[in-house]
Amino acid sequence: MKNYSEDASRQYHIQVAEGEVGRYVILPGDPKRCVKIAQYFENPVLIADNREYVTYTGTLDGVKVSVTSTGIGGPSASIAMEELYRCGADTFIRIGTCGGMQTQVKSGDVVVATGAIRMEGTSREYAPIEFPAVADLTVTNALVAAAREKGYPLHTGVVQCKDAFYGQHEPETKPVSYELMNKWEAWKRLGCLASEMESAALFIVASYLRVRAGSCFLVVANQEREKLGLENPVAHDTSMAIQVAVEAIRRLIREDRENGR
Repeated sequence: MKNYSEDASRQYHIQVAEGEVGRYVILPGDPKRCVKIAQYFENPVLIADNREYVTYTGTLDGVKVSVTSTGIGGPSASIAMEELYRCGADTFIRIGTCGGMQTQVKSGDVVVATGAIRMEGTSREYAPIEFPAVADLTVTNALVAAAREKGYPLHTGVVQCKDAFYGQHEPETKPVSYELMNKWEAWKRLGCLASEMESAALFIVASYLRVRAGSCFLVVANQEREKLGLENPVAHDTSMAIQVAVEAIRRLIREDRENGR
């Protein structure tokens, strides 16, 4: 493929060159979260800041690690993963926010995704819809162990991914309300834990690239609890999800060293 970057050594969108990122990368959506995450690294350095993509690289336990923001949704997230892979990354942890769907999934809880419903468009350009969007087991186990070690309220299971934020929150106003509302009820009845926007694309792209990917989230709020008149404060502090991701990477570093990977 032609490289459209002005500097041919750098990836077109993320503006990162080979060797400037570690094999382990944390992927927040919001570029502003990158500084907060990089503070957990030793000697973090700003590598690039282009469009929605901000990248810092530092070390954890002597191993190079990075954080790159992806922006909102599957299209920009898939671009980030593809270009980071070309720069040497092979293990990805998405951290971000989600909205709870089951009543036991409360504001401020942590959700670790084991798989994702592909109700978005990006993954369809990589794999037939019959192919499942599944998180890497090793990464998922590391995230679960990290959350449990820290004593955080944790849920593990399937999340739903969509492209339209307001299609979720105001489905009755959309011309296809019949589809949005019926499918939402189906996802709830199937035990789907929460809704977000990137994991399905990332899990499918990771399958295609043969790399490892997992996801953990802060539950911002739960519209189903709101409908039932249950307590539903809004949570904004993503520190727990970030700490879970950082500790999971430390675990992966140790495991990979022990296994000579």
